Amino acid sequence: MVVLGALLLAALATFMSAPLFWERYLAAQAGAPVRVPGWYQPRERLAGSYQAPAPRVTPDLESLNAPPLAAAAAYAASHGSLALIVARHDHIVFERYWQGSTFDTLIDSQSFTRLLAALATGSAIAHRRLGWPDEPLRYLVRETRQDGRGAITLRDLLEFSSGLAPPPAARVPWSAAARALFGSDITAALLAQPLTRTPGESRVVQAADPQLLSLALERATGERYASYLSQALWRRVGASDAWLYLDRPGGAAHAACCMLARQGDWIRIAELMLGDGNYRGYEIIRPGWVKAMRAPTRVDHDHGQYLVLSAQAAGAKQPYMAPDTYAADNEGGNRLWLIPSLQLAILCTATAPRSADFDDARIPNLIVSGVRDFVPPAARPGDIRAIVPGH
Repeated sequence: MVVLGALLLAALATFMSAPLFWERYLAAQAGAPVRVPGWYQPRERLAGSYQAPAPRVTPDLESLNAPPLAAAAAYAASHGSLALIVARHDHIVFERYWQGSTFDTLIDSQSFTRLLAALATGSAIAHRRLGWPDEPLRYLVRETRQDGRGAITLRDLLEFSSGLAPPPAARVPWSAAARALFGSDITAALLAQPLTRTPGESRVVQAADPQLLSLALERATGERYASYLSQALWRRVGASDAWLYLDRPGGAAHAACCMLARQGDWIRIAELMLGDGNYRGYEIIRPGWVKAMRAPTRVDHDHGQYLVLSAQAAGAKQPYMAPDTYAADNEGGNRLWLIPSLQLAILCTATAPRSADFDDARIPNLIVSGVRDFVPPAARPGDIRAIVPGH
């Protein structure tokens, strides 16, 4: 009994030393993924303007055939999806919903969240709140001035090439990764990550890079991250209110994950990106920034800035039918594919990560196969299989 009592007292002391961490950590381990994780607390409102979504038209009016859309929906449904939404030329042409969801259902945006940091950086540069993409971090975040981390640039952060040592991918409570996700001082956690590689030389996906980007935005604009995102981006595309997960009351917002938003609002972001910063006739971000985001990076030609540029890099089992297809870099169940040449956006959401047999090219390829004005790329010289089927 004495030993048991001592263990209970030790457990209580551990909990009381960091109650917010333990509440989140234990809640996250409690069950299967859900649409809105309850442990994303506290939250900060990302104010929207609640404008009407894109007009809905029939697929035929946008030169899309119905059978391939139905096949794409069947594939999405068979892999546990919540929604499949297809838009073309700023029109919603196809929608299917499962598990009781709708266009307005609130979901965990997962790694879509970091797209906003990249887009907001373009807005801040255009409005001269930030200097230029290669601006060193030491000019913005004073805590980096005393060591090599001050040489990290905004471009490095956008390309996941900061050179910071990522924490091991472990969820045990004493791990650095758990402390960053569930802890109450994410800024201190990421500033404690040592620089182990030369910035700009290798791509390593980690939360520190978009998180440092959001910190740079706050320091440069003098505004809370949520406030700047709202007035520069989210309200201007007509989205509804969303919520960012904070490390503590009044603390830093998580910029790499965990944003709660209505799933249909991501079609607005897709339309903005297809328009290279123009949304329904209004310039939200200076032209050229989104094109720069989807250009191959210096360190990995299969990736842009928080974007995947090739089917192989996305984990697909077949190439993209439209060569200019690109997708939001993902680490969960959500998918967003964009095809500028066809002005086509495809959103497919899911609560849980996709299974190993999910083909990341299947849905966009099915839909593209039904676009009546799609012109397949010319066969490469010497590629006889594209000329004579079966060879």
